[in-house]
Amino acid sequence: MNKPLVGAFLAALLLGAGVAPVVAAEPAQQAQESASKAGPAAKAVTFAGTVALSNCSGSVVRSPDSAPTDPALVLSNGHCLESGFPGPGEVVVDQPSSRTFTLLNASGDGVGTLKASKIAYGTMTDTDLSLYETTSTYQQIEDSYGIRALELETAHPTAGTAITVASGYWKRTYSCDIDGFVHQLKEGRWTWKDSVRYTPECQTIGGTSGSPVIDDATGKVVAVNNTGNESGQECTDNNPCEVDENGEVTVREGINYAQQTCNMVPCIGAGSKIDLDREGCGLPKP
Repeated sequence: MNKPLVGAFLAALLLGAGVAPVVAAEPAQQAQESASKAGPAAKAVTFAGTVALSNCSGSVVRSPDSAPTDPALVLSNGHCLESGFPGPGEVVVDQPSSRTFTLLNASGDGVGTLKASKIAYGTMTDTDLSLYETTSTYQQIEDSYGIRALELETAHPTAGTAITVASGYWKRTYSCDIDGFVHQLKEGRWTWKDSVRYTPECQTIGGTSGSPVIDDATGKVVAVNNTGNESGQECTDNNPCEVDENGEVTVREGINYAQQTCNMVPCIGAGSKIDLDREGCGLPKP
């Protein structure tokens, strides 16, 4: 995973104790150097609507059918949940949460704090995402901060599309193209399906987990950033491998990935309620 961060002091203690790098913090200087290699972001994409979590990135998102009076949803990764990584086959639904998110404006400045009322959905099975329901409506956020939620794309993304990964945690963007799609992406105990593969320019790092992947042309969210192969190992933590329809395994060191979100959109019903039985909903059930 593009590992979540736990704070410099705690990370130093964990590293000293030999904890696996999946929870290790990356120094800010290294993060800045890594981000600078990604090149400039598309001018049309800003930080407006993105959020910073305590250990990851995220964004305020809405479906095309969301009403202004619906509770706002925050999208991030399943591995960014405060309760820890969901196990294979585990699906979290309607769990109370009081987590807070720092809302960013177009320039990346924090303009307010949003609060969760619950984890509406979270999993690391087939995909790696979490959706938090907040105590604010979309209209309240727009009235208070002048910021509109990012709209979720309903169609499957397309190879060759120019994209921007916008990290609210680092307040940095990474620009590249969608290189293609992965039948199965395996990392440690987890398997994800139809994952988005970036071209090499998107060198995402720890803390970018949960960042929205935005189509530069439309400004819509097509995926959520989640992992990359760091050291060329095969199918281990922080080193996902690609498995095709014939079972052939490919390792791409230095390449990063995201989980598409179009299969999530049909699951969002009236009032921002997650209904896994809705027609077209492609999310795993408990």
